[in-house]
Amino acid sequence: MNTHSHAVRGLDRALVLKAVADSFRKLSPRLQFRNPVMFVVFVCSVLTTLLWVQAVAGHGEAPAGFIFWVGVWLWFTLLFANFAEALAEGRGKAQAAALRSSRKDVVAKRLAAAERNAAITFVPSSELRAGHYVLVEAGDPVPGDGEVVAGAASVDESAITGESAPVIRESGGDRSAVTGGTKVLSDWLVVRITRNPGESFLDRMIAMVEGAARRKTPNEIALTILLAKFTLIFLLACATLLPYSIYSVQAAGQGHPITLTVLVALLVCLIPTTIGALLSAIGIAGMDRMIRANVIATSGRAVEAAGDVDVLLLDKTGTITLGNRQAVAFHAAPGVEERRLAEAAQLASLADETPEGRSVVVLAKERFGLREHALEALHAQFVPFSAQTRMSGVDIGRRRIRKGALDAVERHLESRGSHLPPMVKRMAEDVARRGATPLVVAEDDAALGVIELKDIVKGGIKERFAEMRRMGIKTVMITGDNPLTAAAIAAEAGVDDFLAEATPETKLKLIRDIQSENRLVAMCGDGTNDAPALAQADVAVAMNTGTQAAKEAGNMVDLDSNPTKLIEVVEIGKQMLITRGALTTFSIANDIAKYFAIIPAAFATTYPALDALNVMRLATPQSAILSAVIFNALIIVFLIPLALKGVKYRALGAGALLRRNLLVYGLGGIAVPFVGIKLIDMLLVLLGLA
Repeated sequence: MNTHSHAVRGLDRALVLKAVADSFRKLSPRLQFRNPVMFVVFVCSVLTTLLWVQAVAGHGEAPAGFIFWVGVWLWFTLLFANFAEALAEGRGKAQAAALRSSRKDVVAKRLAAAERNAAITFVPSSELRAGHYVLVEAGDPVPGDGEVVAGAASVDESAITGESAPVIRESGGDRSAVTGGTKVLSDWLVVRITRNPGESFLDRMIAMVEGAARRKTPNEIALTILLAKFTLIFLLACATLLPYSIYSVQAAGQGHPITLTVLVALLVCLIPTTIGALLSAIGIAGMDRMIRANVIATSGRAVEAAGDVDVLLLDKTGTITLGNRQAVAFHAAPGVEERRLAEAAQLASLADETPEGRSVVVLAKERFGLREHALEALHAQFVPFSAQTRMSGVDIGRRRIRKGALDAVERHLESRGSHLPPMVKRMAEDVARRGATPLVVAEDDAALGVIELKDIVKGGIKERFAEMRRMGIKTVMITGDNPLTAAAIAAEAGVDDFLAEATPETKLKLIRDIQSENRLVAMCGDGTNDAPALAQADVAVAMNTGTQAAKEAGNMVDLDSNPTKLIEVVEIGKQMLITRGALTTFSIANDIAKYFAIIPAAFATTYPALDALNVMRLATPQSAILSAVIFNALIIVFLIPLALKGVKYRALGAGALLRRNLLVYGLGGIAVPFVGIKLIDMLLVLLGLA
C-alpha cells in the first residue's frame, strides 16, 4: 500500500485536472440536491443568471455588469465546493486504480483433495470457488484469498502491505490466512480458497477506497441537518426583507427597495456555505488518511467512531511489550559465582533460536565478555525444549546443563536424587512477583541460579498512554498472564487498567460492561478467539496476518498487522472530528464580517444612518456586496488543503480543545473576513469594477 501511496502522490497534477473536470460534472441538480446548503447556492446561481439575462435585455433591476459578476462568483462558489469533494474522491480513486492494476488473473494449480500429492488441474484463478484447494509453490502467486491447510512458506505480501520483508504463513494458528495477489517465495502451501471471484480481500479493498461509494456518517448527517436548519432560517429572514424594504421606501418616500440580486448575495453569504462546501471532503479525506496509514476501514462510520472512542483495549504482547521476552539479569544461587551461572546459561542457549534464547547468549556476552563457543568444537549434544519436560539444555562430556521452568527443574533435580535450594525458589518467586519470567539453570545435580526474562515495554508507549489519558480515553491491557505479572507490566507501561487471564468470554463481557455505560470501545485482534470481542467492539481493527474470522468480525483491517496501530487509528478519527468542528466554527464565525459588509450596502439608500456600520469603509454598496460574495467563494479554496490534510492533532481534553478551537477558528473566522473583504474591495476599486 505504501507503494500505491507514492504512486498517488506522483499523480497530483493529473488528480487536480481530473477534479476540475469533475467539478463541472457535479453541477447536476440531482447531485447538488444531496447537499441542502449548496443546493440553495445552486438555485441562487440559476436565479442570478436569469436576472442577468433580463438585465441584458434592458429590463434589469440592477446594472447588468453588477449582476453578471455576482452570478459568476456564485457559480464559482459551487465549483469550488465540487472541486473539494472531487479532489478528495480522486485521491481514493487513484488508490483503487493502483490496487486494481495489481489484480491479475493467474493460472492456479487446483488440487483434487487437501493434500500436496493429490491430482493437479491447471485452471484460471477466476474459476476458483470457495472450498477449492490449490497448491502454491515457490515463485507462484497466491491465486485467491484462503486458509493454509498444509505446509509452511515465506510469503511476499508487499503488493498488499507495501512492506518488503516476507512473512511466514503456515497451517494452524493465527498465521494461516493468505491473500490473493501475494507471492510465495520459498517452500509450498496447500490453500483452501475461502472467497469466490469478486469477493476477495483485494476486491473489498478497492470498493472501500472508492470515495464515491462513501456513505455519510451519523455525525455528518446530524451536522447536515443542522446546517439545513440554519439555511432555512436565513432563507426566511432574507425573504421577509423584500416586503420590509418596499414598505420602508414607501413610508419614507425616499430610496430604492432592495433588489433580488442583493438579497441573493446576502443569503449566500449568510448561510454556512464554507462548511457546507467542505463537509463531504472532510469525511472522504478522513478515510483517505486511514488508507495512507495502511488501514482499510469498511465505512466512514468506523473512522468516525474511532474519533469518539472512550476506552482502548490493547493486547499486551506485541502492542504494549515487544512480544519477545528478553534476558535482563542472572541471579546466582548461594555459593555460585554469577559468571559460572552466565556461562552455563549461555551454553544451554547456543542452539536455542528463539528470541529468548538469543537474548541469554547476548546478556552473558555483555555482562562477562563470554564469547560464543563453536558448536562443532564443543562436541555438544543439545536437548531441545519439549512441552512434556518444559526444559532444554546441553550435554558436554560429563556436564549436564538444563534450563527451564521452576517446577520442571525442581522435578528434574528430584529425579536425580537432589533438591532445589529454598533460596533459589525464593529468587524465582521474587522474579515472578516483579512481572518477569524466571528460568532456573541447573548443572548435574545442583541448581546454579535463575535467569530473569522480562517482557520489554515498548519505548515511548507510556507517553502515548499519557496522551490518551489527556484526551479522556481509558486504556486497558488484555493479557493471559496471571494477575501478579499483569499488574507489574501494567504499572510499568502506564495503562489505566488491565484484564488478566483473559479468555474470549471475559473479553466479550468486559466490552459489554463498558458499552452498558454508554461508552465506545476500540480493540484489535488477529486470532479466531478474538472474533467475538471484535464483533462486539465499536471500533475493531483486525490484523491482515490474522485469521479470516478475525478479519470478518472487524470493521477495519491493518495491512501492516501492527497492533499499536490502534492508537494511530484513534488519532486519525479524532483528527477528522476536530477538523469538522474547527471548520464549522470558522464558517459560522465568518458571517459576522459579512453582516458589516452587506447590510449597510443593501439599505444604504433607504437608511443612510446604517452607513455607521460600514466599519471597513468599503468604497460603494456594489463593491461591498461583490467583495463579500468573492470572499465567500475564495475562502473555500484556501480551506481545501486544511480539509484534506486535517487540523493538526493535539492530545488535549475536550474542554481545552474546545477553548483552543474557539480561540483559533472562532476569532480567526471573525477576523479573516474583515481583512479579506477589505483587500478585495480595494482591488475592485483599483480595477475599476467598483
